[in-house]
Amino acid sequence: MDFALSDEQEAIFDMARAFGAEHIAPHAQAWEEARTIPRDLWTKAAELGFGGLYVSEDHGGTGLSRLDGTLVFEALAMSCPSVAAFLSIHNMCGGMIEKFGSEDSKARWLPGLCAMTTIFSYCLTEPGSGSDAAALRTRAERTNDGWRLNGTKAFISGGGYSDAYICMVRSGQDGPKGISSVVVENGTPGLSFGALERKMGWKSQPTSQVQFDDCLIPTENLLGDEGRGFSYAMAGLDGGRLNISACALGGAQAALDATLRYMGERRAFGQSLDQFQALQFRLAEMETALQSSRIFLRQAAWKLDHGAPDASKFCAMAKLHVTDRAFEVANQCLQLHGGYGYLADYGIEKLVRDLRVHQILEGTNEIMRLIISRALLAERG
Repeated sequence: MDFALSDEQEAIFDMARAFGAEHIAPHAQAWEEARTIPRDLWTKAAELGFGGLYVSEDHGGTGLSRLDGTLVFEALAMSCPSVAAFLSIHNMCGGMIEKFGSEDSKARWLPGLCAMTTIFSYCLTEPGSGSDAAALRTRAERTNDGWRLNGTKAFISGGGYSDAYICMVRSGQDGPKGISSVVVENGTPGLSFGALERKMGWKSQPTSQVQFDDCLIPTENLLGDEGRGFSYAMAGLDGGRLNISACALGGAQAALDATLRYMGERRAFGQSLDQFQALQFRLAEMETALQSSRIFLRQAAWKLDHGAPDASKFCAMAKLHVTDRAFEVANQCLQLHGGYGYLADYGIEKLVRDLRVHQILEGTNEIMRLIISRALLAERG
């Protein structure tokens, strides 16, 4: 069994890390304070193929595997998990259009998505349906020309910032089979946005409610087949869970790297911190946690790439394990920095705040436990 990355994969990782170091890391703190990400960053990212990672080359994308994608997001998150995660959401939308959209839909949406002249957001969660996503209530009613939407989506990264929104809406009966997926373009009459949310982390990402009030969209904005939207959303989340895990891993690795440097410079009781055996043991535990998480994540990505029957279970396990370990490592790194870890200038407290939400979104880690246990019991039968 070979765990090594190919030369091409090493190049993908190095390219993404270099891009982040040059174009993201120097500005991450300022973007957090400004509560936004400059649009010209995405043009630069698209030039390297980061806008359509899972889109085929026929439609202007890069055509990477899910494993390759985790390398991109881990590397970018070493500069800023918030920026990397926003890009991962855009790419999750691209993957959904590539996999489930008609040829007309692909021709219409994917070129702009890949060039990142059209930024996409993903709209599933609602104020009254978080973990119980199948209970969503945003309604889509047929009209002579298309669909009329009414309802509200919550916690939407890119709300009011993005150019298009893939939205899961109820077009039929209660339950998962009554849900369809539609694309709503910014500027559509009846589409509006709530105030920007004030958040603990991911502050550079504009986040708000997305509201539909008799919002009219044409028939061709339906993505895929009517009534299949929930299955599309769940399939998108398998990849999204890998991506968000990769972002958590990259952020935690950045925290550990910074802590190793700090412990070699900071002195106490006549020696540098890295010479205290008790603290060395903490470093060993953190390194083990991140390396085991990295292997687990890449195994889950490999399974998704190869269509393994247990891929969804492994994506859930990877998301649970990696995001929990990553937050623990970042939090421990703050502790090892002492009082300086609490100061914004050192960057550790930002990583702790950013990584905390990774245990909540793309399905809470409690829901991951539910998915895993149900799959385990089904396998027993």
